Amino acid sequence: MNNFKIRRARIDDISSCLDIYNYEVVNGVATLDLEPRTLPEWQEWYEAHQISEHCIFVGIMDDVVVGYASLSPYRTKDAFKSTVELSIYIHEDYRGKGVASKLMAHILEHAKEMDTLHTVVSVITAGNAASTALHERFGFTYCGLTPQVGFKHGKYQDTETYALLV
Repeated sequence: MNNFKIRRARIDDISSCLDIYNYEVVNGVATLDLEPRTLPEWQEWYEAHQISEHCIFVGIMDDVVVGYASLSPYRTKDAFKSTVELSIYIHEDYRGKGVASKLMAHILEHAKEMDTLHTVVSVITAGNAASTALHERFGFTYCGLTPQVGFKHGKYQDTETYALLV
């Protein structure tokens, strides 16, 4: 990973991020979305992440987006403004190579630099051992299981919530 770099996402990165996300929509349970997202939807998502607290970082290798991390609003009520929800998605060909760890370290450092942020929450589909290990390695606290909250790929899926005070 000598040529790996992280930077803020640009509009021309969005189709690559969308491909990474939609792979999980179709093939996995990292997201409980059932229908692939469209480029116009993803461009709107990108536009909503153009402030310091709500941002997207991409991991790049050989000029290819191999993963991304984002901080999004946790809830719409004003009382939750200092809390963000973390998402990290890695291209299937680059998993297990340290990309997620580098993106996690980078985005958490960014969150810690924001005087306006206090808590980072992550909701992951239960059974994702790699994601669980990643969150534990970065000091997230396990907050609980929500049983059978989504139905995908013919079965009910549980989610686990993790939180980190920044």
